[in-house]
Amino acid sequence: MRQIHLQTMFMALLVFMLPVSAYAVELDEAARQAAKQNNAKVLSAKTVRHNNSRTHEIKLLTNKGVVKTVRVPDNSKKKKKR
Repeated sequence: MRQIHLQTMFMALLVFMLPVSAYAVELDEAARQAAKQNNAKVLSAKTVRHNNSRTHEIKLLTNKGVVKTVRVPDNSKKKKKR
């Protein structure tokens, strides 16, 4: 029983340690995860297209008052045309 509990805790810890790009797909989800991982507030979020790839750029304000930009590759299967 204790081993199962430890395995579950270990898996949960691994998920929380993954970089944002490992599981973020849509812009709003990427922004939420970036804010949570950096203990910050989202100032702005946009998707930038370069060649055939898209990247989410999220500007954050940390609790220490530092503005930080996080870039997250868009891993979504369906690419939206704009």
